[in-house]
Amino acid sequence: MTTEKKDIFQRVTDQIVRAIEAGTESYRMPWKTTGRFISSPINAVSKKAYRGINILLLWATAQEKGYTTGTWATYKQWQEMGAQVRKGEKSANVVFWKFFDVNEKPEQGEATEGTSKRVPMARDYWVFNADQVDGYAKPEEKELTHGERIAQAEEFFRGLEIDLRPGGNRAYYSPSTDSVHMPAFEAFAEPLSYYSVLSHETTHWTGAEKRLNRDMKSRFGTEGYAMEELVAELGAAFLCAELSLPTDPRKDHAPYIASWLQVLKNDKRAIFTAAAK
Repeated sequence: MTTEKKDIFQRVTDQIVRAIEAGTESYRMPWKTTGRFISSPINAVSKKAYRGINILLLWATAQEKGYTTGTWATYKQWQEMGAQVRKGEKSANVVFWKFFDVNEKPEQGEATEGTSKRVPMARDYWVFNADQVDGYAKPEEKELTHGERIAQAEEFFRGLEIDLRPGGNRAYYSPSTDSVHMPAFEAFAEPLSYYSVLSHETTHWTGAEKRLNRDMKSRFGTEGYAMEELVAELGAAFLCAELSLPTDPRKDHAPYIASWLQVLKNDKRAIFTAAAK
């Protein structure tokens, strides 16, 4: 991948690292969601959800600034909607990919002409949260009841047809049996927490060879296990946001945090890879 003169990868990585380090004592990661409102960040104009690394960037910014909405747009987009960004407000930086055709020269001795391939380039753009503008009427967001959240989550996970095996006192995915093991539903102090944990283990389940065939060791070597845990953390956060579920701090993942930080600091593209997986 090519980048502009300024190193987008490094800047984004530094921002995420700072957000993780700020929450390590309380295990509050920058992707923790409350489930109180539609937490997946969306664009105010297109209504499309942001994806991958941009979800993390906007969540981290919203958490730092205390924004109460997941609605974002560029300065120009807010103006086009008849709203105005307040003077002095600072934008959040997000990334988009622009593709270019690059010609490849043929190998020496080949008679054929060179071929072209599509190469992505990371580009910056800047957005403001709905809490930073005047003249925008926030749409009312229907808050699901406790029972509705449970019913919605139960329907979603049932539809995946996972080999779910309740019992025991540990939550884990077993690659050898391709099954997800969970403590009994009644074992959780808060029923919604059950689905937060199940989201994490389900993300591990998606990485099986017959599904996404996610092999983090080939990319990160000995740090592959910790990175798979980071993928599961992010996958759970994304899924919980879609299902309007809270994501609770996981103290049992504390040993992984230092490993995440180390690999992110060593590899400025690591967080992009984890978010995309």
